[in-house]
Amino acid sequence: MKAAVVTFPGSNCDDDCVFALEKLCQFEVDRLWHKETPSLDSYDLIVLPGGFSYGDYLRCGAIAALSPVIEKVKQFGGDGGIVLGICNGFQMLCEMGLLPGALAKNDHLNFVCKEVEVEVMTTDSPWTCKMGVGDKLALPIAHGDGRFVISEKDYEDLKRQGQIIFSYTVNPNGSAYGIAGICNQKKNILGLMPHPERATDLGSRDGMKIWKSLKHHLEEHRQ
Repeated sequence: MKAAVVTFPGSNCDDDCVFALEKLCQFEVDRLWHKETPSLDSYDLIVLPGGFSYGDYLRCGAIAALSPVIEKVKQFGGDGGIVLGICNGFQMLCEMGLLPGALAKNDHLNFVCKEVEVEVMTTDSPWTCKMGVGDKLALPIAHGDGRFVISEKDYEDLKRQGQIIFSYTVNPNGSAYGIAGICNQKKNILGLMPHPERATDLGSRDGMKIWKSLKHHLEEHRQ
């Protein structure tokens, strides 16, 4: 299987993503610079990693969402390709319009860096297909703008369509309804604030449960 990890100016988790995918999950991984516009047809997975793209001086992810590679990512995701946005990557997916809602400053206005617990809300997704509803994962967070905001109507749509993938058991940032990660209606695009790539060979290692679910999904759909 083949994955691409996109790097933007200010990305700081791209190496972690490459390590998790390449060394632990046996993906063939390419690194893509944000100014590149290659065909993505040969990839099984595109990852938008965490960090502080362009310094996050405007809305987080807003400038990165205008990068040349993004149109290719939109096309890839629109065609059903698997896309994962982690932390800053989640912010980009919302700014790109691939996911509803937005990410705003934490309700306490402080940067938060710690391990949190998230709950699996559905197993009907590539990201959780090898887990159980209600399973708890210990994953690290590191963000100042991680508070997920969404209208009540859009929230009801997310809930009805099973698009809420992960919720915090204890809300660390004031996110609406405790949401930690959501997907699109097709469930091929996921955005989440916690970092599974930082919980692979260190700490809880619960991030591997997400990678293993994804790998299982991709293998099943290749047959």
